[in-house]
Amino acid sequence: MEGTFELGPDDGRLLVRTGRSGLGRRAGHDLTIEATRWSARVEAREPLDASSVEVTVEVDALEVREGTGGALPLSDQDRKDIKKNLRKVLDTARYPEITFVAAAVGEDAVEGDLTIMGRTKPVRIGGSRDGDRVRGSVTVTQTRWGIKPYSAFFGALRLADDVEVEFDLKLPV
Repeated sequence: MEGTFELGPDDGRLLVRTGRSGLGRRAGHDLTIEATRWSARVEAREPLDASSVEVTVEVDALEVREGTGGALPLSDQDRKDIKKNLRKVLDTARYPEITFVAAAVGEDAVEGDLTIMGRTKPVRIGGSRDGDRVRGSVTVTQTRWGIKPYSAFFGALRLADDVEVEFDLKLPV
């Protein structure tokens, strides 16, 4: 399938999954956060390595979808507090977007540059295609981009440094 495709939230999901660490991890939640405003431009070419991918995510549009674990269920106020903390940790006033630009496209992975908070680092995103669906994931180590993982209770409860970014997209046919 060759061509240029514009993708967004109507075409699939882009999720961030977080975990907990620290002595107080039982009090916190493992979160599923969805990017509700994002866009991707895919130029599919033959041979595949001639293809390109660019993705932009609006950081302010990251929404908490689920919280598992924890001493208490995730409340609406918890969701608001998490979003507020997320804005603060990612400094959305200065860095409103996260971007990914592919440098190499292969059958089972895309390699490229991920920019978070103005810092650009290379990543390899594993993936697979099944008919018109593309699924994949990458582990992002927050401190690699200068992000200090959220902590509470004097550091007893901490967000794990590694977060998993997953996508499941339907390609136009």
